[in-house]
Amino acid sequence: MAPVYQLFGKRLFDLLIAVPILILISPLMLLLGLCSLLVHSRPILFKQLRIGWRENPFILCKFRSMAETRDQSGALLSDADRLTSFGRFLRSTSLDELPTLWHVLRGDMSLVGPRPLLPEYLPRYTAFQRRRHEVTPGVTGLAQVKGRNSISWEKKFEFDVYYVDHCSLRLDLRILMMTLVSVIRRDGITQAGHATGPPFLGSKRETSK
Repeated sequence: MAPVYQLFGKRLFDLLIAVPILILISPLMLLLGLCSLLVHSRPILFKQLRIGWRENPFILCKFRSMAETRDQSGALLSDADRLTSFGRFLRSTSLDELPTLWHVLRGDMSLVGPRPLLPEYLPRYTAFQRRRHEVTPGVTGLAQVKGRNSISWEKKFEFDVYYVDHCSLRLDLRILMMTLVSVIRRDGITQAGHATGPPFLGSKRETSK
C-alpha cells in the first residue's frame, strides 16, 4: 500500500488537511506577522535555501525568531544572542513553522516527512543518510516526534530513512497525532548548549543498514 499512497494518496491527504487549516489560522498568521514586524522589523519571514525531494533546492519560509543584531565588525551575533523573547515563544510553540503550510500547497513539502535541511550538508551525508531525499520533506516527521533537537543527527537520519521505507497513511496519521502531543509538551525544542541544535558536521563512519 505504501507505494500507491506515496504516488497518489499522500498529495491528496496533504491538501485535504493543509487547505482547511490555512483558512482557519489565517487570522492568527496575520497577528503573528504584525507582532514579528513590531519586534523584529522587516522582513517578517525568515527565508533560507533548503534541500527537498530528489535533492532539489527550494526557499523555505518561516516566521523570524531572531533579530539582525551585529557586532562592531558587522558580523551577525550568535543564534543565542539574536534569539528574542518573542522568537523563543514562536519556537517553543512551533508557531514559527506555520508559513511552511504554504509549501505544502505548493508541493515543495508534505505534512509529514524528513525535515528539509541545508544544502551544505549534502556532501556530509553517508549514502544511507542521503536516502532521506527519496520522499518529499515534511513540516513534521518521525525524527521530530522521537526527540527533535534533543537526539543526535545520526539518530534523526535513522528515523528519516525508516520513514522512507515505511511511509503509509497509517504512519502519517500517527506522526501527526504525536506531533500535537509534542507541541503541547514543547518536547525537544533545543539541545543543551545550543539555541536550537548543533549543525551537522558529518558522521564519523558509514551507517550500515
